[in-house]
Amino acid sequence: MSVVTKKNVGQPIFNVPNQLTTARLVLAIVLFVLIAFQYFLAGTIVFAIAAGTDWLDGYWARRYGQVTNLGRILDPFVDKIIVCGTFVFLVAEPESGVRAWMAVVIVGRELLVTALRSYLEGEGADFSASMSGKLKMVAQCLAAVISLYALYLGTPRPEGLEWAVTISIWAAVLMTIYSGGVYVHRAIGLLRR
Repeated sequence: MSVVTKKNVGQPIFNVPNQLTTARLVLAIVLFVLIAFQYFLAGTIVFAIAAGTDWLDGYWARRYGQVTNLGRILDPFVDKIIVCGTFVFLVAEPESGVRAWMAVVIVGRELLVTALRSYLEGEGADFSASMSGKLKMVAQCLAAVISLYALYLGTPRPEGLEWAVTISIWAAVLMTIYSGGVYVHRAIGLLRR
């Protein structure tokens, strides 16, 4: 099946949004090395920059009409690498607040939604991101940044920060479950048509 559509004919494949997405993938690798070596402040900064480029590449692609099929595949893939990878690495840090089952929920939801999207869009259905998916991403990014920053401060940490870590991580997990349910419900509706 050809990846060229009327939507992106004449669009350079390696345009600014796709370059930003590729840079985000490189930042993900840097981030994982920083977490592994416990450079948590640098990791917090790199994660925040990577999350910012996610917003920027989407804005740029829509604003300047540079949406491509490559970008539609690459952008969510890189998002999943960063988020899932960060939560997996945080599990290895006992003071992060992230438990193994939480990372499994996050990774499992991403795999499920990716599989549903791949199948349904292959059948010609529109299975683009929903608002719950975008809010889920915000919640996950916020939880990762707060957890990384708390690891940088070490223990004992301020009580308010301890609460922020717990609340943000639980909010991310609950939003992950909720948004996964929204996508499954939507997929069932599309499959019935």
